[in-house]
Amino acid sequence: MWLGAHIGIADGLAEAPGTGRRIGCDAIQIFSKSPQMWDGPPIAPEAAAGFRAAVVETGLKATAVHHGYLVNLASPKKAMLGRSRTTFVDEIRRAEMLGADGLIFHPGAHLESGREEGIRVLVESLNKAFEATAGVRVRVLLENSAGQGTSIGGTFLDLADVLRRLDDRTRAGVTIDTCHLFASGVDFRTPELYGAAVDRLDRELGLGEVRAFHLNDAKADLGSHLDRHENIGRGLIGVDGFRPLVNDPRWANVPGYLETPLTDDDYAAYATDLATLRGLVAGPGTGPRPRRRPARAVRSANT
Repeated sequence: MWLGAHIGIADGLAEAPGTGRRIGCDAIQIFSKSPQMWDGPPIAPEAAAGFRAAVVETGLKATAVHHGYLVNLASPKKAMLGRSRTTFVDEIRRAEMLGADGLIFHPGAHLESGREEGIRVLVESLNKAFEATAGVRVRVLLENSAGQGTSIGGTFLDLADVLRRLDDRTRAGVTIDTCHLFASGVDFRTPELYGAAVDRLDRELGLGEVRAFHLNDAKADLGSHLDRHENIGRGLIGVDGFRPLVNDPRWANVPGYLETPLTDDDYAAYATDLATLRGLVAGPGTGPRPRRRPARAVRSANT
């Protein structure tokens, strides 16, 4: 797995890759604008070029943009939905300018309109976005949810249901957040439980759909449906809960981004978490093997 973290852009887009490398990242995730705003200032062409050049210069293996928190592509409210769709198209274009491999987004919430209606609206939103951004290469990645409230994406079947209805499956994939997965009720804290969880993932969604991970420990218990991130080894997943994941050869070319809590000392907590995860990595060929043959070949996170 390519280990990385979410890096801020306050010092400029072109500085983020170097910052990530200095704390030990092989991959970085960023926001392209404030996540609390509908609209952000346009990305200057020279800023986008600077970011792309810095990614190459630093040798990062993958990059992702995370969308803003206001967007709800499954909303039954017309005004909210319209604004979300407009903003999402802009997010795709911004990520494309930056040369990002993926645009990670939350599938949204149906707000009591019902799961089926929420997924229908979400799929319609994505199809419209793809039509408006024909020709771009960045892949949008649905992030699994903790299953809280009326959120969509709390199960592998939810995510698979969205993907199978899309007009163009090549434009989308999935990001698996470990905290969300644990909070949704999937236990993977032992090699046996991990193997069963990955088998279920393969059966219900398909391993090849997974294009990125968010690597977060969990403050809340298994099945709590609470999205509460914790630093690696300080939560209820625990250090050993990440060992099979980071050693699994099926994720060798897939990025895993930290979104763990930070303190006032810049990215020291990220550096510690990255070191902890790397300390779990065994030598080549010693990682866990599939419990059964995957239903489909795993594709690279960058294809």
